[in-house]
Amino acid sequence: MAGKDHARLDELQRDPYPLYARARRSEGLIFVPELDAWLVARDADVREVLRRPEEFSSVRALLPDVMPSPAALEVLAKGYGKRPTVVSTDGPAHQRHRAPLNRGLSAGRIAALVPYAAERAEALVEGFAADGGVELMAAYAKKLPGQVIGHLIGLDPADVPVAVHGGYRAERLLFRPLDPDAQVHAAEDVVALQRLLDTYVRERRESPRDDLCSGMVAALAPGDGELTLDQRHELVSNLQNFLIAGHLTTTALIGTTMLHLLSDRRQWELICADPELIPAAVEEAARFDTAVQGFRRTTTRPVTISGTELPAGATVFVAYGSANRDEGRYDRPEFFDITRPLSRQHVAFGHGAHGCPGSQLAREQLRLTIELFADRLPGLRLDEGKAPVVMRPTLIHRSPEALHLLW
Repeated sequence: MAGKDHARLDELQRDPYPLYARARRSEGLIFVPELDAWLVARDADVREVLRRPEEFSSVRALLPDVMPSPAALEVLAKGYGKRPTVVSTDGPAHQRHRAPLNRGLSAGRIAALVPYAAERAEALVEGFAADGGVELMAAYAKKLPGQVIGHLIGLDPADVPVAVHGGYRAERLLFRPLDPDAQVHAAEDVVALQRLLDTYVRERRESPRDDLCSGMVAALAPGDGELTLDQRHELVSNLQNFLIAGHLTTTALIGTTMLHLLSDRRQWELICADPELIPAAVEEAARFDTAVQGFRRTTTRPVTISGTELPAGATVFVAYGSANRDEGRYDRPEFFDITRPLSRQHVAFGHGAHGCPGSQLAREQLRLTIELFADRLPGLRLDEGKAPVVMRPTLIHRSPEALHLLW
């Protein structure tokens, strides 16, 4: 994608909501050149597409915005080739990839994980509570979800920073324009992550443990013989996908939630005075500024959505973030309001067969974060002396670039 195109794409991604509003008012679907896709913006249309996976395939759900350079591709070839994952499969293949995640993210597993998440959250806050100020994204939001997901997978805590760094580098390599040298360095970091995950995969084959990595090995490569190279490629791809999805999106959700709570001082004070509002705040935050703004789908046959006829092979962008601000479903949807009646009927975590299996874990981390900050730092406020908050140019994990806070 040319630089000029990236500038337009960045502008759209930093604030897609005006486009969404126009699309919801339009008859039928509108085509968005920056996304190279038809935009599915209304709540009813989003739900319809997500209920029809046989006609709207997920195989190309995560198309990159940038094609890596030949030099970067040469580095990536030394790692583990991309294989289908739970995000990019349909039907039986999707069910096969999802099954170990459903077991690893069961209600019981999450409940057992929450005390660890709370302990790590408290340790992170303790590290800056006496400072009077913090850049929240770097000091907390980018750390807690990686530690929690790493623990769930079964990573040694010493390996978590490498894994989290590799996840961010993969995102930058595929979705941000980088100069050739930077692309190569990013590719090297991605390969380092893949090799780390391959080490865990092979270790868990020999000595299974009670962790998600072991469960994934058992589910995707049944038996007890030595893993084939193809099995290792598939396992690394799926672990990498789960790791990245598990920490990038929750990081985004923590950042945007604290931004909006503190942008309206009254709402933060309501929470500090009445912590029973926190569950509603979690749902409102997920609805109002959805971390995963949407995914692409590809039509498998000619279809009609909202009166727009699409041929087979057409790409649509299913905008969760737009559906969650649909005027036909929500009262005053453009306002962040934690006093709304508690509802989980939004599509912030998807809908149907591809609904996010980790949604409850994300909610729990956000809940305990708000509880902890309201208890320890009730005087929390935005640092008005810093530059205005700028959102990252992405629709995959919408979040502040930085969030400077004082107390």
